[in-house]
Amino acid sequence: MAEITASLVKELRDKTGAGMMDCKKALTETSGDIEAAVDWLRKKGLAAAAKKAGRIAAEGLVAVAASGPRGAVLEVNAETDFVARNDQFQAFAAAAAGVALSVGGDLEKTKVAAFPGGGTVADKLTNLVATIGENMSLRRSASLAVPAGVVVSYIHNAVAPGLGKIGVLVALESTGAADRLSALGKQIAMHVAAANPSALDIGSVDPSALERERAILSEQAAASGKPAQVIEKMVEGRLRKFYEETVLLEQVFVVDGESRVKDVVAGVAKELGTSVKLAGFLRYALGEGVEKKQEDFAAEVAAQLKRD
Repeated sequence: MAEITASLVKELRDKTGAGMMDCKKALTETSGDIEAAVDWLRKKGLAAAAKKAGRIAAEGLVAVAASGPRGAVLEVNAETDFVARNDQFQAFAAAAAGVALSVGGDLEKTKVAAFPGGGTVADKLTNLVATIGENMSLRRSASLAVPAGVVVSYIHNAVAPGLGKIGVLVALESTGAADRLSALGKQIAMHVAAANPSALDIGSVDPSALERERAILSEQAAASGKPAQVIEKMVEGRLRKFYEETVLLEQVFVVDGESRVKDVVAGVAKELGTSVKLAGFLRYALGEGVEKKQEDFAAEVAAQLKRD
């Protein structure tokens, strides 16, 4: 009998959408034969989602949940925007975000964690797939936390509380008044949704992205034919512009259109009489990085006619 490894269970889960324990039992019953296990699950009515697993799910919702110094963001995908407006799907996404918050934003832990009302989050999702009739997936999740202060959540164009297409978390570390910190965090979160920064501060800019930008700017500056020392200054000046466009603390605050985000944070710290640190942010835009399948309806109909 083949060893029932975690990777084998995961492969069967990915293939069928069935719950983890059901997959483990199916593999045990079929001596580790994954195709036989698929059949076993189908016979038990536990693989209702299997035939939908190959479909691309790039719609859905981003859900956020925050409580005091902790927050989590979760992306739940479906095939169509229509499902994102389904009350059951929305209720699932909101509850799953709460579960993600309780396990520190770890996606795998979220999947196997208990879902309110019974079963695991993954089990509930499998039931939804069978009920609604579309492939769905828990794509990604993450969290932020600070030892003291607040983590503020924001949804751009919310379709329901905590649910929408763009979700943001902002973490502010401080011992200052929570209400004032929350107000600042909400404004910064709105800024993040609009400005889409790629890094918190200059030190956290992706080194490869920085080197690529520097190489491009150096080549552009060299075309001017100016002396090397002048070219170097030109590159450094243009890099500052790059930072102002991509680094959150260096960006112009969208709320007033003139202050730097770092200066706004410093201003609130002065007002509160204590330090305020913008400790981190997360921004999830629905479907980013997912290659959506381009449907050819005419070809689909023609293929169906041939089959019939």
